[in-house]
Amino acid sequence: MSTRIAILGGGVMGETLLSALLSAGHAAGDLVVSEKREERADELRERHGVEVTGNTGAVRDADVVLIVVKPQDVPALLEEIASAVGADATVVSLAAGIRIATIESALPDDIAVVRAMPNTPALVGEGMFGISPGSACSDERLQQVRELLSTGGKVAVVDESGQDAVTAVSGSGPAYVFYLAEAMIDGGVEAGLDPDTARTLATQTLVGAAKLLATSEDDATELRRRVTSPNGTTAAAIEAFDERGVHDALVAGVLAAARRSAELSGD
Repeated sequence: MSTRIAILGGGVMGETLLSALLSAGHAAGDLVVSEKREERADELRERHGVEVTGNTGAVRDADVVLIVVKPQDVPALLEEIASAVGADATVVSLAAGIRIATIESALPDDIAVVRAMPNTPALVGEGMFGISPGSACSDERLQQVRELLSTGGKVAVVDESGQDAVTAVSGSGPAYVFYLAEAMIDGGVEAGLDPDTARTLATQTLVGAAKLLATSEDDATELRRRVTSPNGTTAAAIEAFDERGVHDALVAGVLAAARRSAELSGD
């Protein structure tokens, strides 16, 4: 039996999930998107061949409801769809900082709720999703959500208390990598490379290193050691990083992001 999936929000992440689900073999007829901007709605219809409608129309008869709107828009959306969500539906919120209790309290009792934190590499099928089940979410429902989101990357199940850490590591994490890329490119230019060549070298190095880390049985520390010959060029770079406290600064940044996530969640 097919699964009917409603995607509430036709922005970048909403379309990313839509594209991933279509690529994974879900039929366009089983997918429906809600989008209030008519021009954008027409664009989604033409590009993907799916139904685009209002929020209540989208969730009616949906087996899974994916909430992909801005956090500030979630309360009004929940109020709008509360009476239309089916008793057997699973509601998945990808809105940053919105707690499970907030969603559950706005919906009828015993609706299965899952909180998810995505990140932008889902745009290229390499996303990371941290998901947490609500009080009425069975293992079967959670696995269903896990399989759906895995079309856009990898999925890790965490207790909701770990969502601030997920936000800090993977939700905000792509920006840390881009920050590192900026520095590598700037350093390459200062060392004599033209900007395009510096970008190519830095980008492919990051892609290759990430793939090596993802596929190796060794951890990041060991992989770094293998590249760092005593008194060599890499050792000189690592020494300069350590002298300037780069490692500690990055750790502090992750912790700052986690704290801010907790503040935004009202914890």
